[in-house]
Amino acid sequence: MTEPTTPASGMRDFLPRESMRRRRVFETIRDVYESYGFEPLETPSMERLSTLLGKYGEEEKLIFKVMKRGAKLSRALQQDDVDDEDLADLALRFDLTVPLARVVAEYPDEFPRFFKRYQIGPVWRADRPQKGRFREFYQCDVDVVGSESMTVEAEVTSALAEALDELGFANIRIHANHRQLLDAFMAVADVPDSKRKDALIAIDKVEKIGVEGVREEFDRRDLSESAWETLSPLLKWGDPEARPDVDDEALLDRLADQVGDQPDGEAALEDLRQLAELTEGMPAGDALFLDPSLARGLSYYTGPIFEIRSDDFQGSLGGGGRYDDLIGMFTNREIPACGFSLGVERILVLMEERNMFEEAPRPADVLVTLWDDDLASESAELARDLRASGLRVDLYPESDDGFGKQFGYADERNIPFVAILAPDELEEGVVGLKNMESGDQTDIERSRIVERLQQAVESL
Repeated sequence: MTEPTTPASGMRDFLPRESMRRRRVFETIRDVYESYGFEPLETPSMERLSTLLGKYGEEEKLIFKVMKRGAKLSRALQQDDVDDEDLADLALRFDLTVPLARVVAEYPDEFPRFFKRYQIGPVWRADRPQKGRFREFYQCDVDVVGSESMTVEAEVTSALAEALDELGFANIRIHANHRQLLDAFMAVADVPDSKRKDALIAIDKVEKIGVEGVREEFDRRDLSESAWETLSPLLKWGDPEARPDVDDEALLDRLADQVGDQPDGEAALEDLRQLAELTEGMPAGDALFLDPSLARGLSYYTGPIFEIRSDDFQGSLGGGGRYDDLIGMFTNREIPACGFSLGVERILVLMEERNMFEEAPRPADVLVTLWDDDLASESAELARDLRASGLRVDLYPESDDGFGKQFGYADERNIPFVAILAPDELEEGVVGLKNMESGDQTDIERSRIVERLQQAVESL
């Protein structure tokens, strides 16, 4: 019986065509992030389990724990009432934000006063695999550490909006809310501290289960009728179709009337007003949409929170927010921070479904043919010269195959040009250059082949 060859559930193989498309998306996002002054950071795939616990609220159950090894595992198994934390000491990273907080605490003297970081890499969730949801997937994060200014939120949201624009997405909305505004509404609704987490979790599900579903969640979580009456208008105000004639300024005024003299609420509304003003004229300006129903499930958010949505598709393309207390969990200093993560896997699925990718990716610009073993060194030298000029070159490996098979190989791999070296070409001091799309073939002087091929590739 042969071994199964399918990847583990929730994991995927990426064959060359898909890998090249993914790389192009990552490069586009990376270029935008770097244009905003963000610097790259890399962290380990595994963290101490204690580093991740206590940071994600209900989502914590999705952490992929890694079992202890050797004598440590043996001792743990000998205990009575063994639980997960007795058996595991490491975990695959759940996101890229908590590792960033750990790194900032670990190297306090290595970063500038304001650290702008980006990271693109895989994270893991012990989730139930389904369409669009995987156990291993990539995140593309930007974060700013060290500032409480709303200019940080304006920069982070604009970087995300510009990245999506570069990828070809239009009609996006960056839903924005504030955790302190939600806290103020909780206070007005007399939701006790012990129940506020339940209320936030219920509200956070509105896009998936609708208003009536949230109402049922309130009942299931034993939240009062008066709490529902106070908080349910937030769900309506967060629906773009329910307030077509209410702009952000009018909404802020309406929210101010509702929160009364709650200090947290007043400060949160001022932050949101400032954010709206700062993003005017920036890429995030037209996309910003104040949504008082936005809650976001992760427990470490402390200020403005964000999520990218659109009427053109279901679900979110990313989210984030301010987390001023998270780094302080690893150090005795309070260090403000704000970040945003693109849901790149969702982006890639949508781009495929909507035919947003251009032509099939080309693995090489030119294929150099191989006539026979005696001319192999000549072909290798030509390939070397072409590569030195910056061209991507594939050297055909088998000298026993005729040019028909070599042309077929170039066509199969979507390589647009073939450089032909045979005895006649060598004797005349030329290289035959075949355009695989048109079928035209031209003899070019060996000394000019690099220049002519570069021009041909640039004209594609």
